[in-house]
Amino acid sequence: MFKYLRKRKGQSSMELVIIMIIVMAALLSIQVYLKRGVQGRLRSAADDVGDQYSAGNTNVRKVVTVVSNTHESQDGGTQATTMNTPEVTTTNRTQNIVNLEQEYWGN
Repeated sequence: MFKYLRKRKGQSSMELVIIMIIVMAALLSIQVYLKRGVQGRLRSAADDVGDQYSAGNTNVRKVVTVVSNTHESQDGGTQATTMNTPEVTTTNRTQNIVNLEQEYWGN
């Protein structure tokens, strides 16, 4: 009777190992398809973001000019800086947009 119980324990362990091998083989075999699915989703998302901006139809030119007049003096070990005139900042911006009706958005 004890021999029969010992065989049964080995049989259940063997069944468990076989089931684990089958599950691992199934996961390894579908790995390629899962990778392709994730890469396809990522590419689709990247293409959706790329359609929102058209670099060829926007031209921006920005010029910033800063003018200041300062006086620096050094007396012994101390250094002092004073502004003679207030700082003036001038910004020139030019933006040209080409005819948007000729733009193709891929829809």
